[in-house]
Amino acid sequence: MMSQTSLESKLDALQCHFTWDLDPSRSKLFHLRYQLEDIGTEEGTRWLGHIYNLRGYVQYKLGFTEDAQSLFNKAAEAFCQTRRADEGPWLVVNYGNQAWLHHHLGEQAESQAYLSKVDALMNKYPSPSQDELHPEIYAEKAWTLMKFSADKKLLAADYFQRAIRMQPDMVEWFTSRVIALVSASMHSNTGLDADVLEKMRIAKEENPENLYLAAHYLQRNAKTMEKERVEDEARELARKILRDPVSSYSGLKPLLWVYVLYVSVDEAVDLAEEALRQHPDVRYLKRCAAFCYRSKIIFRRDGPPDQSMIDRAISLHEELISIYPESSLLRKLDLAKIYTKSNHSQAEAEQIYQELLQRDLDPADKQMVYNKYATYLYFVLKDSCRSVKYHMRAAKIPIQSYFRQNSVRVLRNIKDRSRNQMRGKVKEFLEKLPEPQ
Repeated sequence: MMSQTSLESKLDALQCHFTWDLDPSRSKLFHLRYQLEDIGTEEGTRWLGHIYNLRGYVQYKLGFTEDAQSLFNKAAEAFCQTRRADEGPWLVVNYGNQAWLHHHLGEQAESQAYLSKVDALMNKYPSPSQDELHPEIYAEKAWTLMKFSADKKLLAADYFQRAIRMQPDMVEWFTSRVIALVSASMHSNTGLDADVLEKMRIAKEENPENLYLAAHYLQRNAKTMEKERVEDEARELARKILRDPVSSYSGLKPLLWVYVLYVSVDEAVDLAEEALRQHPDVRYLKRCAAFCYRSKIIFRRDGPPDQSMIDRAISLHEELISIYPESSLLRKLDLAKIYTKSNHSQAEAEQIYQELLQRDLDPADKQMVYNKYATYLYFVLKDSCRSVKYHMRAAKIPIQSYFRQNSVRVLRNIKDRSRNQMRGKVKEFLEKLPEPQ
């Protein structure tokens, strides 16, 4: 039996979820848990082992150690199934997770046993490049980082590229790298450049069965395509997606964006409702339907929406809040916005905002609530003074985000308006505003 110091030193040197500096907030963990569950666990999914591994880590962080153990075991089984082998370098991360979990449970003999398994795999399957990790480890680390934050997506793309250089025959790595680059571009000011778009085209040709990638590619290209061609490709893609197993990786959500922006929001609603008719108990499809109704109501330009449509949207959002209970903040904010469009629900919108304003939220979530409430005060209640105060509260939280940028932009516009009664206070506030993290 090795000493405690030696054991902890070996654990710290492992490549696994416990050593990758993944330390999200509790609300982010719940959001991630739901996100991973909605991917589904269909046999044949190449990322099934990675999904179970990350789900196990999330459950451990949330305090559900028995669930974590079960999910880590499922991850090992899934890797054996998808790789059609009883062992291989793809198990290094899983065995590392198991070593850490047993260590935290005080089961040091079991922890050491998994450390020995890691050593055996590393010796039997060394990395093709002496100074780099094994490509299987890079790929899992990259896939994991993609799920955590926007600022880690470029790093994820870099890890995928390192894995691809050493093992170029893994098509799903190339596809996932492209998706990481696309996702990173969505959160940047520069947008999607031609190089990334070309990489998407190549990935789509090499992986034609990946409808998730196909839907994203259509979404990125639709703006420059003829409307009739977009409609034809969207409808053909819809037929294929409806035939496939239900999953958040199916491509339905990005395809619905195409319908909303370039085809018809009514057809988007019809498509989401058709998917729900086929699978009425799948909560991910309820999310898709709620998104379509929200888009139809919020962005409607041909007069006020029908009350029946609003009632359907309210019903869907209320159901989502109940089936995603620990990750309901955004849905409550969406519900409040829908209430503002209703003939008889204005008070409910204010009630939701007040409840959220009084909750003990993470700083980033509080910033979002302040920004959205400020917008509500200005456009719905026509209360510009209180709106300014809440934009100040949002901007004061030194976390860089879309919501902070929006509030700062509003405040700067007010500062430049000589007749605004809040101009002096806003100018003084902006001069003392701390830099975001």
